Amino acid sequence: MGNFSEKYDLNKAKLLKQLIEKSYKRGNFTLSSGKKSSHYLNCKPVSLNGEGLNLISDLFLELKDSSSKAVAGLTLGADPLVSGLIVKAASQGLELNGLIIRKEIKEYGTKAGIEGPTLKGGTLVTVLEDVVTTAGSVIKAIKKLRENNYVVKEVLSIVDRQEGGCEALNDENVKLKSLFTIKDFL
Repeated sequence: MGNFSEKYDLNKAKLLKQLIEKSYKRGNFTLSSGKKSSHYLNCKPVSLNGEGLNLISDLFLELKDSSSKAVAGLTLGADPLVSGLIVKAASQGLELNGLIIRKEIKEYGTKAGIEGPTLKGGTLVTVLEDVVTTAGSVIKAIKKLRENNYVVKEVLSIVDRQEGGCEALNDENVKLKSLFTIKDFL
């Protein structure tokens, strides 16, 4: 058991180092929530890098509820996270499907709001997010999944900015599990 824990801790330390070097900035920023902040985290330079995505996928696979049959997220931030995690699971012989939720339903073809394999209603889906601030965008994803008869009980995020997202998700009966909090960057 100690060997697993050591590998997990080592991967987490490597990921934090990459995030600090490539994703974290100090200054004056307006976040997608509209809030002003002196801290900015853009995880895409890490999640769109092979080594970074591999570390995120390893850590998320350990954090994810083992009974969850799919992972999902709102396009664009969650696209690499969903893809990385389903490939990591497959490499370990685990069945895990991926769903990408559109921000706007397309007006042509099937007019799908969710892309990916068709899963049975009641399927347990874990939502993935890079950074949670107020959880506004991740709650949109949860509502879209629930409208399509999926069950959502958890959100995995790389970073929780600790600005109300956890509480907002609790109000939706969803647990937030984050690899890091903003305090890890200060």
